[in-house]
Amino acid sequence: MAGFLLASPYYFFRLQRRGNWRADFFQRFAKYPPHLKQFLTNSHTLWLHAVSVGEVGLCTQLIAALEPRLPNMKIVVSTTTTTGMADLQRRLPTHISKIYYPIDRRKYVNRALALINPEAIILVEAEIWPNFIWRVKRLGIPLFLANARISDRSFPRYKQFGFIFRELFATFTGVGCQSEADAQRLREVGCQPAAVHVLGNLKFDAAKIGERRHLNVAALLRQLGVAEDALVLVAGSTHSGEELILENIARRLRGRFPNLFLILVPRHAERCHELGRQLRLQGVKFIYRNEIRPETRFAPGELHCLLVNTTGELKFFYEPATVVFVGKSLTAVGGQNPIEPGILGKAMVFGPNMQNFADVTRNFLNAGAALQVPSADALEPALARLLGDAALRAEMGRKAIQVVRENQGAIDRTVEMILEQLKPRGIYIAPARKFS
Repeated sequence: MAGFLLASPYYFFRLQRRGNWRADFFQRFAKYPPHLKQFLTNSHTLWLHAVSVGEVGLCTQLIAALEPRLPNMKIVVSTTTTTGMADLQRRLPTHISKIYYPIDRRKYVNRALALINPEAIILVEAEIWPNFIWRVKRLGIPLFLANARISDRSFPRYKQFGFIFRELFATFTGVGCQSEADAQRLREVGCQPAAVHVLGNLKFDAAKIGERRHLNVAALLRQLGVAEDALVLVAGSTHSGEELILENIARRLRGRFPNLFLILVPRHAERCHELGRQLRLQGVKFIYRNEIRPETRFAPGELHCLLVNTTGELKFFYEPATVVFVGKSLTAVGGQNPIEPGILGKAMVFGPNMQNFADVTRNFLNAGAALQVPSADALEPALARLLGDAALRAEMGRKAIQVVRENQGAIDRTVEMILEQLKPRGIYIAPARKFS
């Protein structure tokens, strides 16, 4: 109780910051609508949890692969953030129930588990919540961790507080991890060795080659006066400080590349209001994404920048990119997903801090499919090199697509790991579809 009271101010601050927090707010206390209980009564249920937008994409891919194999099970998907919920509503059909994950207090966890009564639970790159996992263990519910990895930052903490976390990690029935290094760490923090499987990174499968686009960014750019042959620099999933660095670099590069247009896509859309204020103070001619209407028209060269203050659209803005900068790699630690621009065959650059995607980054760099710079000072010459060399961009793009192709298949391997553990529970598992 004390821990909840201490953490609650920060928790509610984050809710308010992300916006739209009042919708279904009491679901966070496991007060779910009556129709959910009616829907799940006398049925076998599978519960998947995707923390936020980054995990939702993986979760939807897992559901698409699991549903045909588990035709008699109903599916419930939970998320923690309002942006995650919006993405779930957009991506998943109505017959799949979407709820907010309960706050990790025993009362709310017990209420949620009693209502959903799942046959199994799958956490997708999830945070470790003690009360939830302890209750799942007592109930004997199979618990899976998909696309698992332990960051350099988390690993020492898990080991330091091993008296708590070893029991929690030992609860997992199956753990699908991204690499052998992750597997070793997971065993060290308490996962049962037999439960740990190296299956690859689900993000390679979540990126779809030739996926149909739902937003015509090329047409949108024409409305903004951006010519078809313009050079477009897209900075994706940026964190505080990176946007202004990119804008200053773009301003200087326009002396060499007059038709350069900058698209900024911050990782957290709620930062865009303050970021817009800063851009105006610097005299940047820009427009917010949500201000663009069908009748919006600008003359060529009138705007220099588009600030994307919406969520779930980053992959669409990667499509017209000439060069991509992958954010959270310069002024913050961890990095963001380089696979999405890679699958589109984009030449990409990132900073020194790609710890959260270390193996993925290594794959791209070893193949010559990306550039990594050691500092902000080195970013400008790297971008200039790519903007001025179409042949190099094309070669890097071809290599990036090849890296993604060679690393796909983790979704199917994860599904098989889960189904293998469900067989003894008497759940009907349909045979895998064969495609000729």
